[in-house]
Amino acid sequence: MKKNSVYDCSIIELDKHHSDRKGNISVIENNDTIPFEAKRVYYLYDVPGGEARGSHAHKELSQLIIAVSGSFSVTLDDG
Repeated sequence: MKKNSVYDCSIIELDKHHSDRKGNISVIENNDTIPFEAKRVYYLYDVPGGEARGSHAHKELSQLIIAVSGSFSVTLDDG
């Protein structure tokens, strides 16, 4: 079994489909847009600026992280 590392991470560009009357939509599909099957979806919001989330390990996980509004930093360490 291959051991993944932080070097296996990548940025995925999501297609934006635009309509002048109806706005924009981006679609995420398992094993197509993202190279894995999403088993859980969760949303973090209203996190105060400067606060940290996480600080724990995921030993076997594929994850897509999207900033819907605002921005955040992600620190990866496979050490």
